[in-house]
Amino acid sequence: MEIHLLRIFALLALALVTSHAALSPEEYWKSVLPKTPMPKSVSDLLHQELIEEKGTSVNVGKGGVHVDAGKGKPGGTSVNVGGKGGGVDVHAGKGKPGGTSVNVGKGGVGVDTGKGKPGGTSVGVGKGGVSVHTGHKKKKPVVVKVNPGSPFNYVYAATEDQLHDNPTVALFFLEKNMHPGAEMNLHFTKSTETATFLPRHVSESIPFSSKKMPEILSRFSVKPGSTEAELMEKTIKECEEPGIRGEEKYCATSLESMVDFSTSKLGKDVRAISTEVEKETQFQKYTIAPGLKKMGGNKAVVCHKQSYAYAVFYCHSTETTRAYVVPLKGADGTKAKAVAICHTDTSAWNPQHLAFKVLKVKPGSVPVCHFLPEDHIVWTQN
Repeated sequence: MEIHLLRIFALLALALVTSHAALSPEEYWKSVLPKTPMPKSVSDLLHQELIEEKGTSVNVGKGGVHVDAGKGKPGGTSVNVGGKGGGVDVHAGKGKPGGTSVNVGKGGVGVDTGKGKPGGTSVGVGKGGVSVHTGHKKKKPVVVKVNPGSPFNYVYAATEDQLHDNPTVALFFLEKNMHPGAEMNLHFTKSTETATFLPRHVSESIPFSSKKMPEILSRFSVKPGSTEAELMEKTIKECEEPGIRGEEKYCATSLESMVDFSTSKLGKDVRAISTEVEKETQFQKYTIAPGLKKMGGNKAVVCHKQSYAYAVFYCHSTETTRAYVVPLKGADGTKAKAVAICHTDTSAWNPQHLAFKVLKVKPGSVPVCHFLPEDHIVWTQN
């Protein structure tokens, strides 16, 4: 879904040009939550190198939108939206060896890094998944499959793919096993999602409904039937489904709407945190270090980042949740501060949910816990 960043440049550019009075998402956060630090997982979705870089110009004309960063300098980046090809064309470091070019057109998505050089990287997005070629002929491409249901949506039953060779399996554990000295095999991966927040007035102008899928796909130049289209449709359908008993759910299509939903459930004296890991590592053993801390009471709002053309978070609020900050140390010395969520009432979950399969427990019998990936956020009262 890396290409989604490019598809929203036109919307971001138009927002920059047409909206001067409205608060930016970051300014809105500060105005509503002046005492609440913004997690890195949120700020990473706001600060775009292309927009912040000095010497950036935005031109909106009949031919589309043109963004030029570092114009005239070596290594500058240019983005053209709505050009002759009808898609998005990006050139970084044009004319320099190792430059990056991204082309989005009717035929799909192609990404080439270090074009013409040995070891260059190409990414292709198609119906079968996402294939990544690293320029080494002997190695097979990596294929990213689309799973039918998120493990953090508790109405879904586990699939065979989720039960085998899936790093999310290791994220589930029992609350009684969470204590200093406990060991767990974990794999914290850096998110490959680069979809960013749109300002609320922009996201609200875009349809977000399964009934409007053709219009949505056309808006973002996504080919119907492609992997990206399937992911986007799955996200919308999950957002439209009713929540389980005792859960209030909401899909936030902007940072402002996430702030509003979370504060409407918890008030404005809140904390927002996410998992932080020093570096990405392989699947390895982690030990819980001293300093485990429980956050707030038993009420929390947890927001999970979804696969979409721009940043969308599936948020749900319950009063049967305990949140913890868990210090971890990996076998290779890597340190992490992981956010753990423990659900004290799982009686309304699908009996075939992944957690029950992994932990071999029944719904409603014991508190079930899981760590949150780095791009997910938990809100609690101070």
